[in-house]
Amino acid sequence: MNNDQAMTTTGWTLRRNAFGRLIFTSAANQSFEGVVPIRAFPIDSPDVGIALVNLDGQEVAWIEALDDVAQPAQALIREELATREFVPVISQIVAVDSFSTPCTWTVKTDRGETRFVLRGDEDIRRINATGGLLISDTHGIQFLVRDHFALNPRSRKILDRFL
Repeated sequence: MNNDQAMTTTGWTLRRNAFGRLIFTSAANQSFEGVVPIRAFPIDSPDVGIALVNLDGQEVAWIEALDDVAQPAQALIREELATREFVPVISQIVAVDSFSTPCTWTVKTDRGETRFVLRGDEDIRRINATGGLLISDTHGIQFLVRDHFALNPRSRKILDRFL
């Protein structure tokens, strides 16, 4: 979508300016430059409950479900969220150099294979009842395991040593 195009969704408009910042115009014709989408539930329900906030951190719009927003406004919001969020999803634990912490993990993620250092067992947090885990490395990067029960047997065996 180029900078001159806009999308009207339930009375409001969303577009990018020449500098790439989102401009939100409400149904009452109030305009806010530099709005930022923020997910209410980024892990469990990433497409449900998204606030558009202005530069002062005040909510200017609430989106109940991102799938209900018409294109190309939906694409603009998804693009903006993708530039702000970095949570690689672990699909396989390839190796761990030690079962005592700190230790180096080699994992396959949706963004490729990587290595990180796990500082301690407390850096692995359960996030839901369906087996989701959030693993923090020493640099503060969060890695997501959507369902540790769905990992391959070798990955589960390694992970069980830390849970």
